[in-house]
Amino acid sequence: MDTKRLILFVILSFSILMLWDGWQRQHLPADSGTESTQAQDASVPQVTNGQTPTAALDPNKENAALVQDSGFRLLPGKRVHVETDLFSAEIDTTGGDLRHLELLKHRASDTTDHNFVLMDDTAAPMTYVAQTGLIGTDLPTHKSVFTTAADSYQMEAGKDTLDVRFTWVGSNGVQVDKIYTFHRGDYAIDVNYQIHNGGSTPIEPWVYYQIVHDSQSNQGSKMMPTFTGGAYFTQADKYKKLPFKDMEKSNLSKNTPDGWVGIVQHYFVSAWIPEESKSREFYTKKLSENIYSIGSKGALDTVAPGASIEAKAKFYAGPQTHTDLEKTAPGLELTVDYGILKVIAFPLFWVLSHIEIVVHNWGVAIILLTVLIKLMFYPLSAKSYRSMAQMRELAPRLQRMKEQFGDDKQKMQQAMMELYKTEKINPMGGCLPILVQIPVFISLYWVLLGSVEMRHAPFMLWIHDLSAVDPYYVLPLLMGATMIIQTRLNPAPTDPVQAKVMMIMPIVFSVFFFFFPAGLVLYWLVNNLLSITQQWRINTVIKRETAAKKGNAVK
Repeated sequence: MDTKRLILFVILSFSILMLWDGWQRQHLPADSGTESTQAQDASVPQVTNGQTPTAALDPNKENAALVQDSGFRLLPGKRVHVETDLFSAEIDTTGGDLRHLELLKHRASDTTDHNFVLMDDTAAPMTYVAQTGLIGTDLPTHKSVFTTAADSYQMEAGKDTLDVRFTWVGSNGVQVDKIYTFHRGDYAIDVNYQIHNGGSTPIEPWVYYQIVHDSQSNQGSKMMPTFTGGAYFTQADKYKKLPFKDMEKSNLSKNTPDGWVGIVQHYFVSAWIPEESKSREFYTKKLSENIYSIGSKGALDTVAPGASIEAKAKFYAGPQTHTDLEKTAPGLELTVDYGILKVIAFPLFWVLSHIEIVVHNWGVAIILLTVLIKLMFYPLSAKSYRSMAQMRELAPRLQRMKEQFGDDKQKMQQAMMELYKTEKINPMGGCLPILVQIPVFISLYWVLLGSVEMRHAPFMLWIHDLSAVDPYYVLPLLMGATMIIQTRLNPAPTDPVQAKVMMIMPIVFSVFFFFFPAGLVLYWLVNNLLSITQQWRINTVIKRETAAKKGNAVK
């Protein structure tokens, strides 16, 4: 009997403990710490560095819905359409997010019938939106719903600015106005917060600016992949790229008193540029599968009851045009990807753009710049081609020596060196001049590949877009023909295997050039034609000199 009572007591006690634990989970208040809040909604940044004002981590009534969010999603609201001379934009009343942005001066990549869509929240797989918000008790994040006076705004003729105001009023008497200011002829948009504390207690707001982007869209083609990912600039660290795979491994957390943070892709960039007087922390975060955020957050001044403050920032969203980037923010022009040789590439683009101003045709400007570069390197090229021409004249004698010595490589090498010494020829003389020119030509390659000015720029006849492939593959075929001619002008390798490789290379390169932009192929074609002309002329001179030597020897 005592044993039965003991068993019943244990079961009853265990049941009471289970019921107590369940009641606690249902009724005890949730932890208001940062980690818990972030688990509820990772897209809303939190205060860091140990600074936790009472307002920072407690969601208000309007944001209570965030507790129900288990992952990232864009909450739908009412769309407000904005039309300017450069943009056709859609801003959502939820958060005042910039959800859709068309660039009216740039056409779509695959067709000229539509405008280029830089930002969108409905295209698959692209997710690309700009968000801002305030962190603090009863302050609006990008999840909060704003109101606006109209459903559409249009920049009027004769006016240089257009203001689009969104308003939010909290239950504590705080009013927040978020104002987009668009400027005529400018891809930089002013985004200002006006915060008025109509309550009875001070508030300690933080402001954040972030861009949400997927990791799959705008990755270029398999033949010509391009970088799409995060980037930031500070005076201390200069320009840094942040691939999405790096964001997945670890979150960025960098404190800085200056700089900008954004997303770069081929030809285009978007960047948040907070006002210089405020310190900020740059951050990244993986929000969900293939979705990432990159942004800037920082503390604002305490707002006393009845007082007001402003938080100002710029948002650049547009092409990587040098003049626009340089005037917007320091270091923003570095988003134009010219590779590791940017020190050479930037001056080359400067020359190219000034030629275009004169001739009004980017294709013609490419041709003229290539001619200028060839003229600049003419002495070095001449030395190189002269060495190759001399080697070409020696080719029959080298072949006879090879037949004479057979497999005795040591005697063959000694005889070759003696011949070079007698004829005063340096077999490596053609290499160094070419090596000196390679960095310049590689830099020009990157200039033509990365300059948005080439995008949809016509040349002549069937070439309507220098950034696209030649639709009829005429330029690649001509390019292959010039490579074959160059191969025959060069001295033939004594090794039959090398000779076959040299004959196959023009065909292989031609296939690759089928997928290259027309502007790049045009540059290589013109360069080859100039090289052939110079090499043919030098070959002719050397042939005459050789014939003269033979004639004198006979006499």
